Amino acid sequence: MRLLYVEDNERLSSNTAASLRKSSFVVDAVSTGEDAIHAVKSFVYDAIVLDLGLPDIDGLTVLERVRAARPGTPILICTARDRLEDRVQGLNAGSDDYLVKPFEVAELVARLRAVLRRPGGALGVDLRAGNIALDTIARKLLVGGEPARLSRRELDLLELFLRRKGRVVTREAIEDALYGLDDPPTPNAIEVATHRLRRRLQDLGATAQIQTLRGIGYILEDDGL
Repeated sequence: MRLLYVEDNERLSSNTAASLRKSSFVVDAVSTGEDAIHAVKSFVYDAIVLDLGLPDIDGLTVLERVRAARPGTPILICTARDRLEDRVQGLNAGSDDYLVKPFEVAELVARLRAVLRRPGGALGVDLRAGNIALDTIARKLLVGGEPARLSRRELDLLELFLRRKGRVVTREAIEDALYGLDDPPTPNAIEVATHRLRRRLQDLGATAQIQTLRGIGYILEDDGL
């Protein structure tokens, strides 16, 4: 899941973004409204965390412009504005949730996953293909009914394939989903990561397989189990 985190407090932004990454989110962090609007027009995000007290543009204006550009993207306001009228105004302006600072990152993660699980959201709870089953909330993987372990990036890549089971996943889609602005892939990183995941699944006895479509991308084929 790729997030845009809009926060002008450098220390808070750095610490929260690091914690979100530990919770398996890919995070692009920006500190101004203009940068947020530019990022939204340049990339597709699964969700956006938005501060209202930005140095250049008021967060509610950013919210309106982001909502116009990406009407279906969940937006969670995270701000120090704690009055009832502020919360009502933020929700009425189009945010999907409202979290008041200071906050615990665990609550932010839970709220993000909640909005992503809503109808039309990006986050399903249980994903399956063949004898592979992934609980996306607990981040637990079963292959043939047995617990299996993958690296964080391998698990993120597998989740992407499971969400697009039976459909072509392009190299660009993998890059957008797994790599942030501060973590660009090396020239052959996607090919290497996909090859390693394919081998790991084979070693684990997975019946669903990742196939390479040369010049196009990859596809996870379900054997129908």
